[in-house]
Amino acid sequence: MTTPNELRLLPWSGPGDKPCYLSTDDPDGYMSRLADSIEAIQLGTASELLDEASEALDNQGTSLDDMRCLARELTAALRDVYRVATSRGHLRATSDPREPTC
Repeated sequence: MTTPNELRLLPWSGPGDKPCYLSTDDPDGYMSRLADSIEAIQLGTASELLDEASEALDNQGTSLDDMRCLARELTAALRDVYRVATSRGHLRATSDPREPTC
């Protein structure tokens, strides 16, 4: 079992939009792999939305409704990417091999 400061922030929220955490010593376990897979999907979605945003901004004919919809989707994707970055940064900080373990 991991210590409390080594919990992994999962890429989804629980009831009330509360964060979900995983406590495991097995990075290859089912829940770890599921979280990795969902993170990859979220990052891929964000990348696709960036391409769509670039096209929409270059297109003078993009409607205001389309831009609002795109802004909502980009906001959700940014929230997901921020959660992934937070989780990965926390995992890296707790398992940095450069830090001495005395």
